[in-house]
Amino acid sequence: METPTPAQHQHQHQHQHPQLHPGAWWLWALALGTAATRTTNPLLLTLLLTVSAYVVATRRPHTPWSRSYGAFVKLAAAVLLIRLAFAVVLGSPIPGTHVLLHLPEVPLPDWAQGIRLGGRVTAEALTFALYDALRLATLLVCVGAANALANPSRLLKSLPGALYEMGVAVVVALTFAPHLIADVRRLRAARRLRGRPDRGVRGLLQVGLPVLEGALERSVALAAAMDARGYGRTAQVPPAVRRTTAALTLGGLLGVCAGTYGLLTADGGAYGLPVLLVGVAAALAGLWLGGRRTLRTRYRPDRWGVRAWLVTASGAAVAAALTLAATRDPAALHPGVVPLVAPTLPLWPAAAVLVGLLPAFITPAPEATDTRKEPA
Repeated sequence: METPTPAQHQHQHQHQHPQLHPGAWWLWALALGTAATRTTNPLLLTLLLTVSAYVVATRRPHTPWSRSYGAFVKLAAAVLLIRLAFAVVLGSPIPGTHVLLHLPEVPLPDWAQGIRLGGRVTAEALTFALYDALRLATLLVCVGAANALANPSRLLKSLPGALYEMGVAVVVALTFAPHLIADVRRLRAARRLRGRPDRGVRGLLQVGLPVLEGALERSVALAAAMDARGYGRTAQVPPAVRRTTAALTLGGLLGVCAGTYGLLTADGGAYGLPVLLVGVAAALAGLWLGGRRTLRTRYRPDRWGVRAWLVTASGAAVAAALTLAATRDPAALHPGVVPLVAPTLPLWPAAAVLVGLLPAFITPAPEATDTRKEPA
């Protein structure tokens, strides 16, 4: 009886446990980010950060591009510190009575009214800055979770034909940070092995030039590969189809804008939803016709299965629950700072945020990397 090879074992494992569609990860992460924009409660925002971090820790694949999550976390921390520093140095329009410290105030000319440097720093102003910065930091971490969980090449393969060229540009931009982080780590490890400094200004300058050189070489190689595969070449379509595609796409986008404006205004509630639906249908029809100009094939396309629907639904449920809670109980989701009160954790919005943990239990676990090398 023939013994299966390790490659056959891996193929059977992938067949039994198909990977999740990358679009589902992005929709889940964007839904969590949308939920973060609906509240400034630090307890709910911290809960959203914990949910996204747990899913990333349990379902992040062992690939170079998945290591970018740490960079997004550091970026979120930097945004938080910068926002607090601005509130201390430049002041805040939020009135307050709890003065923490007095800084020397720099007098400014008359044309700079409304701006001050230094002065008193109140607890109310710092708390408002902290809530606002924590919301933006949570949004950045959710985007980082999508970058760490979704395979960018598989995501590009799933885009419609009309959006393929724009999708290539977006995917290249999104994968720039993971490749840059991988290059920096590799070069710093090589310098440590050679006994050279890898920290400080000198180490940064010595690492920066090879990283830039590697990025340029990767760009040239990518351009050559894209040209060899016929990137940018289009099929011949009748002029009537081109004009119809442009009219449907432009009309659909205008309909989406008009319908959204109608939904946001009090007088446009009657026509807002129908115009929005018609605009979305026209835009989708334009994208479908525009895909006929793209000469593109798919090898083993990703299937949108039940797990993808469940992952997307879990994120949408969190976003919908916090949007509803912001409408029914705005005081709980936006704790006041004047007067300064301690934030409380609303129970049913917090329970709804925990629904975002569903992908950690229903999606397949990442494959463990095998460090053993087979004999050549």
